[in-house]
Amino acid sequence: MQFLLVLLTILIGSVLFPIALSEPQSENQNHEFGHWTMPRTEHGRPDFQGYWFFGSRTPLQRPSILGDKQTYTIEEVGELEQEMRERLARQDEPLDPNRGAPEKGGRIGQEADDTFLGHYIEPKLHPVNGNYRTSVIIDPPSGLIPRREGFLDYNAKIRAAGLNDTDGPEGQPLSGRCLIFGAAIPSLTPMMMNPNLQIVQTENYLMIMTEMIHDARIIRINREHFSHDYPRWMGDAVASWEGDTLVVHSKNFRPEQSSSRSIIISTEFEVIERYALVSENEIHYSFTVTDNLAYTQSFSGERILVRNTPEKKVYEFACHEGNYSLSGILAGARRLEVERQ
Repeated sequence: MQFLLVLLTILIGSVLFPIALSEPQSENQNHEFGHWTMPRTEHGRPDFQGYWFFGSRTPLQRPSILGDKQTYTIEEVGELEQEMRERLARQDEPLDPNRGAPEKGGRIGQEADDTFLGHYIEPKLHPVNGNYRTSVIIDPPSGLIPRREGFLDYNAKIRAAGLNDTDGPEGQPLSGRCLIFGAAIPSLTPMMMNPNLQIVQTENYLMIMTEMIHDARIIRINREHFSHDYPRWMGDAVASWEGDTLVVHSKNFRPEQSSSRSIIISTEFEVIERYALVSENEIHYSFTVTDNLAYTQSFSGERILVRNTPEKKVYEFACHEGNYSLSGILAGARRLEVERQ
């Protein structure tokens, strides 16, 4: 029963080890795959360019049922992956044509969407430095994001001011308006849908574009933050090299990017990310979030970004062109208002 509850958390997210961010190891150190030579750009830096997959079956936060358990054993991983495969197989089965109608007034779920999303990510867990983590968050040791009680983010404030989600497009989440998707930096969270990104690199810039809504981050290398502090989508990002690790510091995010489903933010939200090539097909990715208004302490996480095979590329998302749901939501709300009069 415990494994079933944990499995559901992993699918939706959604042995102790040191809580500090671990040193990234190369693939041959982890798996003994033999010699590997790090690819480098014409400027001598690690070459991150290409298409990468940042989805994961490991949830951002640890399921509460696991307590302080930070890693799975190989046997537990086998059981979890088998249950994932069985659940996906059940989702693939045809619906019963003789099933009855839903109960009047009852809740109608999103089983079709769950079935659709479940196949974006293979039913397997990916190790980080040889450890199968129970959560992306590793510090604090609880594996939970330390939210500050009573904090109201941008979305909570506009709700408190009286703006409902169907009053106009401004009441809808950013993803529903095709502006941006997920966390303030999309790669912070293990997305389930279209979790692909493309990296383009020069001596002075790194561009990271995610497939979902085509969000592009332009990271300036060896530069200072802008002197002004007005907020920007995905923040003001600058980077520097620490050996072969690219360290990115981002701040001054637009408060609208706060996400109650993943990572909430305030005007003090800052992130430090570290990108390190550890094999031909793996980037060790770690991050630390600091926001003294939204959280009681900083928190950190890490995972592996996996290079996509050549046939798996990033395609145009064309969100606005097909966004019929937004007009439908608002039109439906106006219709209900007329009927209530």
